[in-house]
Parts: sequence; structure tokens; C-alpha cells
Amino acid sequence: MNRASSIPALALLALVAAAPGALARGHIYTFVDAAGVRHFTDIPPNGTRYSISIIQLHLTGRTESGAAYDPALLARASRYDPLIDRAAAQAAVAPALLRAMIVVESGFNASAVSRAGAIGLMQLMPQTARRYGVTNAFDPRQNVHAGALYLRDLLHRFGNNLPLALAAYNAGEDAVERSGWRIPPFQETEAYVPKVLRVYRILSRLRTT
Repeated sequence: MNRASSIPALALLALVAAAPGALARGHIYTFVDAAGVRHFTDIPPNGTRYSISIIQLHLTGRTESGAAYDPALLARASRYDPLIDRAAAQAAVAPALLRAMIVVESGFNASAVSRAGAIGLMQLMPQTARRYGVTNAFDPRQNVHAGALYLRDLLHRFGNNLPLALAAYNAGEDAVERSGWRIPPFQETEAYVPKVLRVYRILSRLRTT
């Protein structure tokens, strides 16, 4: 496939899920044209905003909220681009990092609630939401803004060590400090940190040209 295709997002994602090795070596980009038609291509389209529904994420398993990844939510992830970019700029963190965290935390399900009570796109715990003045944790703008500020504060607290900041986001600040400024030996956290970093690396390569 070397030209843009108008295959519906769900159909394409289902095809790749059925044959996961078929496109493993390629990069598949998705964008919406001026007529509102979504296209998929292996050629980076100039001047377009890539959505998160890129096939090379190879998402498996469940989000941190406990829900299965929903291809339809990922295909519509670009609608959150403006608020993610704004929150990232205000918190001075990388937009691709926030997107990676949202992919792993909720799979872009703004209504996600975990068994532990974490809420929304960035899976804010109620106490964290209150700490950053969130009045409705299901509101994407408030949720992402608070999550970005919390990540910024964690980076400051842990000397800009990104793996430790991510571990603290998942397991709590005290857990990282009790572990001697190392990633706590919790199965969930040990899986979470490299997963976010992997998605972050992928998204960081997908910049508009």
C-alpha cells in the first residue's frame, strides 16, 4: 500500500489485528482530508495532523483503567489534539508524552473508571484531581490539564528522571522514594513505565513534516 486509502478505520484495524505481522515493518499514518474523509497511508502526508490510530502502536492487552483497547476511540483521538497541545505547553511537557500516557492509561476513553477509582483520559485519582482544582474529572480539558501539571511536578520532584516520574504517576510518589528512587517492584508499575516510554518513542517520530 503506497497511496492513500479511504478504508474505514475499524475495517483496517480489524484487518491488521487478524494479521499482526503484515504491516509490522511499515508506518501507517492516518489523516482527515478537507472533505472529512479519513485516509490511511504508509507515506507521511505533508502538512497534516496525525491521529493516534497508527497501526505500529501494536496495542495489546488492556489499558490501566482495565478496559480493552477500542479501535474506534483511537481512530477519533485527534479530536483531543488542541487540548493536549495546550495542556502540554502550559505544563512545559512534551505533547507526545501526554498522548502516550493517555494511550496507556485510558486508550482515549474519557469515561474510563478503574477499579481503584481513577478517572478519565489520564486516570486521575480523586485526591490528585482535587489537588489540581479539578471540578469534573470526566471533563477532558480539566483531566488532561491536571494530569499534565501533575506530570510536570513529578518530573521536578525526581530530577527530570522520566522513568521515575512515570513510576510515581502510576504507583505514587512515596512508593518511588521508599524504593530508594528506583521504580518500585510492583508488577503493574514495572510494565507501565516501559509501555509508556515505547509509545512515547513511536509518537515522537510521527511529527508533521
